[in-house]
Amino acid sequence: MERLPFSVRLVSSMEDLMKAVHIRQAAYARHLPEFAKTLGLPETADYEDGVAILLAESHLDGSPLGTMRVQTNRFKPLTLEQSLELPDWLRHQTLAEATRLGVTNDKVGRLVTTVLFKAFFQYCLGTGIDWMVITARTPVDRQYERLLFEDVYPDRGYIPMRHVNNLPHRVMCLNVHSAHTLWQAARHPLLPFICYTNHPDVQVQPVAQDSGFGSLDSMSALPFTQLRANASALAS
Repeated sequence: MERLPFSVRLVSSMEDLMKAVHIRQAAYARHLPEFAKTLGLPETADYEDGVAILLAESHLDGSPLGTMRVQTNRFKPLTLEQSLELPDWLRHQTLAEATRLGVTNDKVGRLVTTVLFKAFFQYCLGTGIDWMVITARTPVDRQYERLLFEDVYPDRGYIPMRHVNNLPHRVMCLNVHSAHTLWQAARHPLLPFICYTNHPDVQVQPVAQDSGFGSLDSMSALPFTQLRANASALAS
């Protein structure tokens, strides 16, 4: 067991969501200042079924340290599918796309990034996702290469993505069920951290919004009803 100086959990209130928006905009402002100006309020995707937003918060003062939005394809195609068509072998699987990754610029930022990836992986395991899918610009794509993600279209290189201001990104994926075997065979240095270390501060399993016992296919980790109700008020 290892305790962290911060927690990672699912956004469950408007206060949580605004914390995620704040750290998201601040992170994008360091590299894409013009695009960051459009991220001052929650986006439509933040409220959609099949979407979960991860939030890392400091134990010391509750300040946001990082965030990631995770969208599954259980209710609609992934955001990246606005920009390209996925191959049949991938499109017909259960997928989760990580977007809007943003972390603090402090020293703890690198650890936050690693823990957010672990939380993403745990979320996918817990919700029956087959493949993790990401889009990554250079040099962020190298982080996913080191995690053994592979290009969906190796011959296409960097592809303009509509949801990131048409900036070129690599589209990469990793099979959730074979990830442990791949990391083990490669003697990956993060294998113990991701798969064997218990982090009680990471709590990212979704809870159904009613008292029934329906399958995960009918569950929306986000949005909560009150988030939708307040969306128009925030935008006005």
